[in-house]
Amino acid sequence: MKAQMKNAMIIAAAAVALAAPAFAQDKSTLEYVTTKGTVIHANMQGQELELPMTYKTDGSYVTSAMGQEVSGKWRIDGEKLCTVSAMGGGSENCIAYPAGKKPGDEFKVTNPMLGEVTVKINK
Repeated sequence: MKAQMKNAMIIAAAAVALAAPAFAQDKSTLEYVTTKGTVIHANMQGQELELPMTYKTDGSYVTSAMGQEVSGKWRIDGEKLCTVSAMGGGSENCIAYPAGKKPGDEFKVTNPMLGEVTVKINK
């Protein structure tokens, strides 16, 4: 009887261990954004902009806009990505990102400075 119970417990433990990856939570949209980077497509006063964004683990980011490198700081606040641009006068902008987005996905968000922009998460 003890041997059967021991075997049942071993099988149950193995099943839980094998199932754990299936229960692992997918990364959030913002985790993908900040680990993979993005390309932001915007229209500023009639001029199309493509802004490749790279987010570093130290909480800084870099992009290039119209041939100039722009840097700043980023942080996550719930479902919002908050950034402070070195060129933005030090004011923080927080933008809500939709849940469930993955690398390769495109979606629209509203940026306080650029209006509606399209964000594509890099693969």
